[in-house]
Amino acid sequence: MADIAQAAGVSVATVSKVVNGRGDVAPRTRARVQELLHQHRYLAPVFRHTEAIESPTIEVQFQGGLKSYVAEALEGIVDSAAESGASVVISKASRAPHWARDLVSAGRHAVIAVTSVYTAAHLNELARAGLPLVVLDPLHLPDSRVNSVGATNFAGGLAATQHLLFLGHRRVAYLGGPTMAVCNQARMHGYRAAMEAEGAQVPDAYVQPGEFTYETGLLGAAALLDLPEPPTAIFAGNDEIALGVIETARARGLRIPEDLSVVGFDDTNLAQMTSPPLTTVRQPLREMGGAALRTALRLANGEKVESHHIELATELVVRASTAPPREETSARR
Repeated sequence: MADIAQAAGVSVATVSKVVNGRGDVAPRTRARVQELLHQHRYLAPVFRHTEAIESPTIEVQFQGGLKSYVAEALEGIVDSAAESGASVVISKASRAPHWARDLVSAGRHAVIAVTSVYTAAHLNELARAGLPLVVLDPLHLPDSRVNSVGATNFAGGLAATQHLLFLGHRRVAYLGGPTMAVCNQARMHGYRAAMEAEGAQVPDAYVQPGEFTYETGLLGAAALLDLPEPPTAIFAGNDEIALGVIETARARGLRIPEDLSVVGFDDTNLAQMTSPPLTTVRQPLREMGGAALRTALRLANGEKVESHHIELATELVVRASTAPPREETSARR
């Protein structure tokens, strides 16, 4: 404020009056100060109370469609907010000019991002606005300035693959999400670690990146099943991919799990609705949402948290989509 006052040739008190909307400032002076405030992207300081905010409001942003994965995480956030007496506003991630300042003006006290990507510029914008950020299941390695909540993706990938190996499969493929997504890398490395420990070969064609979508499952499974030596089991990077795999197998006349075993990841509601019900790695999405909400509330009240990244445990849930391989697989039909 002092820098802006000096640039405008007025007192700090005059700048304060403009910032606070006082009327006793000459129009030309007000215009000059407002222009400088805009140029310097000035934000009024956000005061942190020593006592808990009575009715905190948290902005929850997500990217893409409202898929089952996102919906379950949001449910955990909303439930935890209700228990804590906080309010939640859900929106799609916005990058409009001064978006962080607009959130402060709207009375938000923190931001939770679900699968949203934040660059250094976004983080700087939030820091200038004084808004804490918590990222739920970050797609990229978390910045040390960012608090985040995730799951034990490596352990989940390891458990899923070990389950298939225990059943007797040796030709196990991994059909995953974006190559650079941290969660996908961890699941793939868990898969590779299990395969290596068992001495099972991983041909290059057995590891297929894609998106965390049903379409990736459809197309990726077709490519895998067209190989000269197709896999007898496919570990999918999430439940939606697994559903696509099952549909491709069905269209080719293959039976799940007799001809092809399939494992997913997340354990969304979709996993129990498939035919047969899907063996998958449970990612505690509702619990992760609750942890993100509680972390956001602590940061909004100026409290320190013990760690900038929290990981909740995954768990293998065995259902009917996996079985021992047949001696002569029919996966090339």
